[in-house]
Amino acid sequence: MPVRRHRTSGLAESPGMGRWLVTPLQNEDRAAWAALFRGYLDFYEVSASAEKLDTVWAWLHAADHELNGIVVRRSAGDERVGLAHYRPFPRPLHGTVGCYLDDLFVEPGSRGTGAVDALLTRLREIAAANGWDTVRWITRSGNAQARS
Repeated sequence: MPVRRHRTSGLAESPGMGRWLVTPLQNEDRAAWAALFRGYLDFYEVSASAEKLDTVWAWLHAADHELNGIVVRRSAGDERVGLAHYRPFPRPLHGTVGCYLDDLFVEPGSRGTGAVDALLTRLREIAAANGWDTVRWITRSGNAQARS
């Protein structure tokens, strides 16, 4: 499956919650991404070694790796408050390709503000632009908010 880096940004609006800027990960996002990814790993009680962070960051920027990432913030000058890692996945039963959301995390102080909706909206746009017919993910059984 060809790997294509997704370098476009998008504004997403959540009803009653304002606009969010969702952008592809850039080199200048490294520190904010690492803090958010550590928060995600902590939530799932998984270690966050420097080696793991370096490996995932390298995947996200390698032209020959399928993993992509996006981040969300209120506007260009604001801190990033959430991330999503995603990739294409084959769907043999349907003869199609879908978008698999590997990781989704928004810092606790920004939950319920529309940031997650903005990330998911942008993923649906990316999926449509690539001809991917669905966006799928799984989460921990006890994560009721993410499962709803």
